[in-house]
Amino acid sequence: MLDQTAGLVRNAFVEIEGVEVVYAGSTQALKTTDLAFADDSVTVLLGPSGAGKSTLLRVLNHLVRPTRGRVSVRDIGALETNRALRDHRRQTGMIFQQHQLIGRLTALQNVLLGRIGHYSFLRSLFPLPDSERRWALDCLARVGLFEKALERCDALSGGQQQRVGIARAIAQRPKLVLADEPVASLDPASSDRVLSLLRDICRQDRIPAIISLHQLDYARTYADRIVGLSQGAIVFDGPPSDLDSDSLARIYGPSA
Repeated sequence: MLDQTAGLVRNAFVEIEGVEVVYAGSTQALKTTDLAFADDSVTVLLGPSGAGKSTLLRVLNHLVRPTRGRVSVRDIGALETNRALRDHRRQTGMIFQQHQLIGRLTALQNVLLGRIGHYSFLRSLFPLPDSERRWALDCLARVGLFEKALERCDALSGGQQQRVGIARAIAQRPKLVLADEPVASLDPASSDRVLSLLRDICRQDRIPAIISLHQLDYARTYADRIVGLSQGAIVFDGPPSDLDSDSLARIYGPSA
């Protein structure tokens, strides 16, 4: 968990060292950052739009490549080769704001896509084994969508589609889950259900989850640890109980 003295995390699963992201030659999206994430916690990256949350989250699996610094993962090492990055992405479940589902496919077919990375290209051209189909159905059952398995995803509500996205992520049998603003387009009731499911599944399976959010109430409710960002820099790092008015002013500005 968080080591307040060293500013690091014991038993870290993933670490970033001296990471910086500069866009278009001069726009600094993420200032020099050192962070480590434990394998037994839900971390929320909190801040307003443009604070650097999504950039930091996407650096963790190199959907955004750092301009400087490196990302290291337990049992893989630094993500400095194509093989290391491929191995890391295979064990990382990603949940997106806009679901990233294939609407014409069923919920079950979309969840099965989470297993494709575990097979060779040629093998993936054929139907996956029955054991994978059963596993995908189990994943849909965990998010309360077993009865929707054979429905097209474009016929589902936004909250249901995001739950399919969670099922697809856990179908990978991940060692890490990254969620980029997963409830930004959902109503409050759907947001609570999605975040509650995500937190509970990750805790039950002991999967570290890193979630970018801009909603303070959700961060306080669902996070074990909050990393607050402002203008590409980390300005808070601690448990929700430590998030006081001064911390909020650093994250959101003096009017927070």
